[in-house]
Amino acid sequence: MSSSEQMKAVTIPEFGEAEVLRTDKVAIPEPGPGQVAIDVAYAGANFAEVLYRRGVVDVPLPFVPGIEVAGRIRAVGEGVEDLTVGQRVAALTIVDSGGYAEVAVTSADLVAPLDDLGLGLDVAAALPSNSTTAFLVLDRVARIEPGQSVLVHAAAGGVGSQLGQAARLLGAGRVVGTVGSEAKIETARNFGYDEVILRDRIAEAGEFDIIVDMVGGPARRASLDRLAPMGRLVVMGNASGADDVGVPANELWFTNKTVSGFNLAAFSAAFPEEAGRALRRAVAAAAKGTLRVQVETLPLERAVEAHRRIEAGATTGKLVLQVATL
Repeated sequence: MSSSEQMKAVTIPEFGEAEVLRTDKVAIPEPGPGQVAIDVAYAGANFAEVLYRRGVVDVPLPFVPGIEVAGRIRAVGEGVEDLTVGQRVAALTIVDSGGYAEVAVTSADLVAPLDDLGLGLDVAAALPSNSTTAFLVLDRVARIEPGQSVLVHAAAGGVGSQLGQAARLLGAGRVVGTVGSEAKIETARNFGYDEVILRDRIAEAGEFDIIVDMVGGPARRASLDRLAPMGRLVVMGNASGADDVGVPANELWFTNKTVSGFNLAAFSAAFPEEAGRALRRAVAAAAKGTLRVQVETLPLERAVEAHRRIEAGATTGKLVLQVATL
């Protein structure tokens, strides 16, 4: 539902390059049953929103992107009992999007309270997508066991920066990251990795129990080759934009390997309570200092720049967009 009042938002009026993004006025959404409305202080900037903008994901236009936010509860819908107006929260808005706006609505299940945790809202906005994904991918999908080896592609990026740390928290043994350029090696080393190598040198890295690939293309085929027996490759993106890489089922059968996919939006829609638990786990780890997020802030009006940098692979850590001061 939407009210007659309007708010500032960045919209996708048509599919295309970053320049199509437009700051506009749209109706303020209101929460339905089981939902909350959030006054947004910060919204995370992610590759997922680039895919929406390009038209890779079929969404109705004009569309307000934004899969994660932090701010204060503005209103609660019918049946919501554990969240209160004015409460500081981080939230996944990934199911229906809408985070690049002054007000966003999402399921109460996908909200993490920030009461007395000491987290800034800018840091909190950087957690719902990447940090939640890191715990779900390693624990729920890859079913990591203590001492197992993990390789993560794009280790200096938003989700890559969290996967190395989450692997450590979940008891991994050897944790290796790959990056696309020498300039990103030192950055990635600060995110929990034992080693960081260039992506095109993966053949020299040995075998791994778990490999997480959000890059695609040659990295995907090389990753399958580097899996140990009973190893698991988790596919969760195609940042390279390369053609799909086929995986022969007979090869999996003969080599005792597994390939799984993970999509946070689909998971959150199907299992909102579980996604919410993973989000709250990530928030708690960040508050304790055992999960570190490197955050860079831009004003909402510079969303075009944020998208350009994400597409160019010119980011380390996480970009968040400041929407308002709360």
